[in-house]
Amino acid sequence: MELSITEINAWVGGFLWPFLRISAMFVSAPLFSSRMIPLKVRLLIGLLLSLMIEPMILSVPATEPLSPEGLLISAHQVLIGLGMGFILQLIFSAFALAGEVVAMSMGLGFASMIDPQNGVQIPVLSSYYVVLVTLIFLALNGHLSLIVMIMESFQSLPIGVHGVGVDGVWQIVAWASAMFSGAVLVALPALISLLMVNLAFSMITRTAPQLNIFAVGFPMTLMLGFIFILFSVPALELQVPRLLTEGYELMSQILDR
Repeated sequence: MELSITEINAWVGGFLWPFLRISAMFVSAPLFSSRMIPLKVRLLIGLLLSLMIEPMILSVPATEPLSPEGLLISAHQVLIGLGMGFILQLIFSAFALAGEVVAMSMGLGFASMIDPQNGVQIPVLSSYYVVLVTLIFLALNGHLSLIVMIMESFQSLPIGVHGVGVDGVWQIVAWASAMFSGAVLVALPALISLLMVNLAFSMITRTAPQLNIFAVGFPMTLMLGFIFILFSVPALELQVPRLLTEGYELMSQILDR
């Protein structure tokens, strides 16, 4: 049995380039990139998905992986995977930002903890919102939709020297504004309520200067803040599916180029 160098390059590229795209998505996407998931497990999942997707790929460039053209193809696969995961990461960051804003307004900005997913220090409320969003994401099968989308991306955006392109990158950057708008919509009910509470305490301080506003206002703000957060939780049921739908639509637009 004789094998030409072209056939060997096609076989190597048919496994290597899908593995690079899938692994890059696992590096940047939330939940998949969590530090609670060992690196070996993520690599194993990437290898299994690459083996599953290899027979479904119609055409693979018969290019040597270490050639300049092969390195360019590899870079495009990494950028595609990172872009898909980054879009989803922005959605989770929107709710972490909302929790941070609410925590600063109600006086819980000093209470922070290590985020087990990213390994950084964030307010407790941000961690609370991230946990809720993660549970909603799993309940909506968002992780399965992401895996299906990256597997279908090999048909809509085949492996080659052409990748996302400059327009697709600018679309991702421009969509970052959705993180701030989503954070505002989530935090707005609690922020307005806490603003009214602070205005009420400022009026009380003016009418009764002898009242120790720090001894009374701080625990009241904390208690009312938790109540407002409790009543604003149902808003997550609307904001999470909306942002996820917009994020997946943006991925589809970029991959269909």
